[in-house]
Amino acid sequence: MIDLTERDGISVLRLQHGKANALDIELCQALTRALEAFRQSASKALVVTGSGKMFSAGVDLVRLSNEGGPYVRAFLPAMNGMFETLFSLLKPVVAAVNGHAIAGGCIIACAADRRVMAEQGGRIGIPELLVGVPFPVVPLEIMRFAAARHVSSLAYTGATFFADEAVKQGLVDEVVRAEELDDHAAAAAQALAAIPAAAFALTKRQLREPVLERMHVGSAIDAIVENAWASDETLAAIRGYVARTFKRS
Repeated sequence: MIDLTERDGISVLRLQHGKANALDIELCQALTRALEAFRQSASKALVVTGSGKMFSAGVDLVRLSNEGGPYVRAFLPAMNGMFETLFSLLKPVVAAVNGHAIAGGCIIACAADRRVMAEQGGRIGIPELLVGVPFPVVPLEIMRFAAARHVSSLAYTGATFFADEAVKQGLVDEVVRAEELDDHAAAAAQALAAIPAAAFALTKRQLREPVLERMHVGSAIDAIVENAWASDETLAAIRGYVARTFKRS
């Protein structure tokens, strides 16, 4: 599910959960535990990456639509908690986007301090509205922080982008050859880790604390979002999206 290793004082967290690294309740809970362990560890920085052709395809929509409302109401808090845990880490975090980073996968990448994407590795974007689901507060605030100038068009169109265009949209910071991705991400993490830790942590806290405050204020909206995701209408829309997407693939 998760492969966690260390390389020269840098933790490397690699998603290895099925073919798509799709987010389900177990993966979100496992990620939260791993991220909390990293927070308490001596590791100086974290690299988050995927495996094969996938960084992460986002929420496991098949399971969500099959298991329905009760699963939705358990899954969404687990997902939001994982996103917030990642976003709130005060040590440096680098996303090494090795392949497709769709919806929740894009959110994971955008929670990092620096995002490096492999050229011709896949697409990245937030097609939640095309699926038929509203954004919970936490992921939308992460996107607002990471790609503020483009967030409205990214959300409303649901467009996904290859690496070079993703840079223009503010979704990633740089593009490298696929074979250089791991080394480049590790070097980026080392460069951030070379900054005095206390100074880095305080600056990151100042940058992100207003976002975290908005996440907490928005908890009332999340109750509405949860009801929307769990509704028969939304679950039917998700099933329709899954049917159309799987048919194309």
